[in-house]
Amino acid sequence: MPEIKILNEADLRDSVRLDIEAVDCVERAFSLLAAGGVEMPPIMSMLIPPYHGEVDVKTAFVPGIDSYAIKMASGFFDNPKQGLPSASGLMVLFSARTGFVEALLLDNGYLTDIRTAAAGAVAARHLAPETARSACIVGAGAQARLQLQALCLVRPIEKAVFWARDIAKAQAAAEEMAAALGIGVSAASDLEMSVRDADVVITTTPSAEPLIRADWLRAGHHVTAMGSDQEHKLELEPACLAAADLYVPDSQSQTELLGELHHAISAGIVPASRQFDELGDIVAGKVKGRTDAQQITICDLTGTGIQDTAIATFARERAEVAGAGTLFNA
Repeated sequence: MPEIKILNEADLRDSVRLDIEAVDCVERAFSLLAAGGVEMPPIMSMLIPPYHGEVDVKTAFVPGIDSYAIKMASGFFDNPKQGLPSASGLMVLFSARTGFVEALLLDNGYLTDIRTAAAGAVAARHLAPETARSACIVGAGAQARLQLQALCLVRPIEKAVFWARDIAKAQAAAEEMAAALGIGVSAASDLEMSVRDADVVITTTPSAEPLIRADWLRAGHHVTAMGSDQEHKLELEPACLAAADLYVPDSQSQTELLGELHHAISAGIVPASRQFDELGDIVAGKVKGRTDAQQITICDLTGTGIQDTAIATFARERAEVAGAGTLFNA
C-alpha cells in the first residue's frame, strides 16, 4: 500500500503563505475550469442550526492534475464567543490514477482561508480598477484580514477601512493589518460612507440580510462578495446586481443556488434564464473583465471544489520541498 503523508496545521502554515504564488495557483484553477473537462459535483452541505453551524464538502477532478482533493469544511459562527475560530476542517488528497489516499491535510480550515483569499485577489486582479487605492472590508474576522492582504498583492492599496457590527473587532482588525501591511487602516461605524469612499468593497460575513445597498454603489466600484455560500445568506441588496455593469460568478450553477445571484433571481431582479460569463472565462481570456474605469463590477464567490484540489496539491508540493510532514504506512 502507498505511504500517506500527514501534514498538520503547523506544517501547512510553515509551507503555504498567502503570496502571489498562491494567488497564481488559484487563478490557474479558474482557467482550467473554463477549459472544460473538470468533474466538479455540487456542494454537499449540511446546516447545524442549534449551534449556528454549517458543514460543506467540496471536490473536483481536474485533467492534468494527478491528484484530487476532497475537502470537509465547517463554520460554527458562535465559536468566537468561546474563544475558538469559526472555521475548521481538513482535506484528503487522493491519486487521480488509483484512488489511493496520498496525503491527509489537517489544516483546520487554514488552506480554505488561503484559497478563498486568493480567489478574492484573482477577482480584483481582473475586475477592480487598476487605479484602485482604497478598500472597504465588511467584516473583521480572519477572512476579512486575509482578503485585504490578498487585495494588496494585486492592487496598490494605500488605505482601507474595516466595518463590523462590533466596532471593537473592527478596530482590532484595523490595528493588526495596519502593522502588517504598512498602510493606513482604520475602523468605521458608518458602513454607507465607508462603501461610498472606497474603490474596492469586499464582504466577508455570514449575514442573512443585505448589508450593501444598491444606491451606495458608484461609478468605478468593484465589489467582491464572498460570504454568501449558503442558501439563506446574502450580503448585497439584490438590486445591486441590476446596478452593476458586470456581474461575474465563480460558478453560476452555484451562485444560482447559494450566492448573491440566488437572491436576485428570487426577487425577480435577474431572469432565471440569464447566463453570465464566469470568472474562469475572464481569467482564460475567453471574455473581457473590466473594460472601463467607470464600470461597476461585482464578483460573487461561493467557493469551488477546483480551488480545493488546486490549493491541496500546491500545499503538498510546498511541504515536500520543505521536508515537512510525517509518513504513515496504511
